Amino acid sequence: MFGKRTAPPDGAAKTEAWPAHPPEPVLAEARPAAVQPSPPVAKGSEMDQRLQDVKVAVFNDLIDSVDLTELGKLDPVAVREEISDIVSEIISMRAMVLSASEQQLVITDICNDVLGLGPLEPLLARDDIADIMVNGADKVYIETGGRIELTEVRFRDNAQLMNICQRIVSAVGRRVDEASPICDARLMDGSRVNVIAPPLSIDGPALTIRKFKKDKLTLERLVSYGSITPKGASLLQVIGAARINTIISGGTGSGKTTLLNCLTRYIDKGERVITCEDAAELQLQQPHVVRLETRPPNLEGVGAVTMRDLVRNCLRMRPERIIVGEVRGAEAFDLLQAMNTGHDGSMGTIHANNPRECISRIENMIAMGGYNLPSKTVREQIAGAIQVIIQAARLRDGSRRITHVTEVVGMEGDVVTLQDLYVFEIQGEDSQGRIIGRHAPTGLRPKFWDRAKYFGLERDLAEALEE
Repeated sequence: MFGKRTAPPDGAAKTEAWPAHPPEPVLAEARPAAVQPSPPVAKGSEMDQRLQDVKVAVFNDLIDSVDLTELGKLDPVAVREEISDIVSEIISMRAMVLSASEQQLVITDICNDVLGLGPLEPLLARDDIADIMVNGADKVYIETGGRIELTEVRFRDNAQLMNICQRIVSAVGRRVDEASPICDARLMDGSRVNVIAPPLSIDGPALTIRKFKKDKLTLERLVSYGSITPKGASLLQVIGAARINTIISGGTGSGKTTLLNCLTRYIDKGERVITCEDAAELQLQQPHVVRLETRPPNLEGVGAVTMRDLVRNCLRMRPERIIVGEVRGAEAFDLLQAMNTGHDGSMGTIHANNPRECISRIENMIAMGGYNLPSKTVREQIAGAIQVIIQAARLRDGSRRITHVTEVVGMEGDVVTLQDLYVFEIQGEDSQGRIIGRHAPTGLRPKFWDRAKYFGLERDLAEALEE
C-alpha cells in the first residue's frame, strides 16, 4: 500500500545535506540519497550526540525504505502514524538500545522533519507564543507574555534553516533565494511569515513568524485581558455593526490585526466583504467573503500584483465593505476613494503612534503615490472618508491596550479635527512593573450618533459612552 518497504541497509549512516530546493516538504518524488535531520530540540542546550547519531541512521533508512510519494497521498495524521510505525520497526531491526522516552523523542523529531518545520514544530504547537524570531541557525527567540526570550532550539546549520524557509514560502507559491531574498508568506493556519535571506541577512536567514492563536481572540477576551473595558468593547461593537469607516492604528506588535479580526465579527452576515492583504491572515467568519492576496514578481521581475492593484480591482467586484490588512502605500488614496463612494464600514490598519500621526501618515502615503494634490484637498478627502481611528499600543510592560477611540469630526481651516471618545489614562505601575491605568469615556457625543440610531444601536451607544 505504501510503496517500497525493504529491510534497512546495514552500514554507517549517510551524512549528505538536504537538497537546496525541495519542491515539497520532503514528500517529493525525487528522494534525497541521504539526509542529516535536525537535532532533537528537547534535550537541553547540549545535544545528546548518541541520539543524534541514531536519528541520522534511522532517518536515512526511512528514506531508503519508504516511498514518500505514496505517503503524500494520505492525510497528515495517517502519514505521521505510518512513519512512527516504520521508525519503530527500523529501531527494532537495528537492535538500537533506547529508552521509551528516547525512542519517542527520535520518532517525534523525525516526523517533524518529514512532515513539518523541523525544530520549529514544538514552538508552533505552543499557543502561548505570539512571535517566533529566528536569527540564523543558532539563535531562536520567542515572545510570550509580552516578553522576548531566547530558546534552546537550534538548527543544524544555515542550510537547514534556509530549507525550512523554502518549504514555507513554496507552500503558498512564492520563492526565496539570492535573486529574491525577501519574501512575505503565511503558514496554513494563517500565521504571518517574513523571510530575509543572504546576502541581505549577513548572519544567515532571518525568519519571523507572527503566530495566530488556535483559540481566536474576541472583544470579550480583550476585556478579560484588560485591553479595553466592557463599555469600551460595546462602543467597538457599535462601530463594527453600524458600518463606520474605521482605521486601526498602532505600532508593530500592538495587536492591530487581532483587533481588526475582532471588529469584523460584527459585520452583518448578508454583506459582501472583500479583503486585500500582502499575506492573507484575516479570518472572517461571514459566509460572503472574497479574500485577495498580493503577488511578488516572477523570476523575470514581472507579473507583480500590488496592494493598490487589488484595492482598485475590488471596486469592480461589487463589494459592500473593503478591508485592507495593512495600508502602507499609494493604496491609501484608493481606500479613501472607496470609503467616500458608498463602501461604508470599510476598514484597514496602519502603523502610527497616535491618531493625529495616523492622519499625517495617510497624507504622506498619498503624496508618495505621486498624486499632485494640494494638502488641503488631501486632508478633506481624509476627513470625509475616515470616521473613527482606534489606537492600539504595546506598553512597556508588554501588555497591549486600546489607548484611544478617536472620531474624525471634520475640518477647521487646513486642519483635520479629531475628538477622543475613549482614552486610556496611565496612573502608575505596581510592584511587579505592570502598568496600572483606566479606560474612561470623555463624555463627548459622537458625530456618528445618527448613524448608530439608523441601525438601531442608539441605546447601545449611549450606554457605552456613560461615565
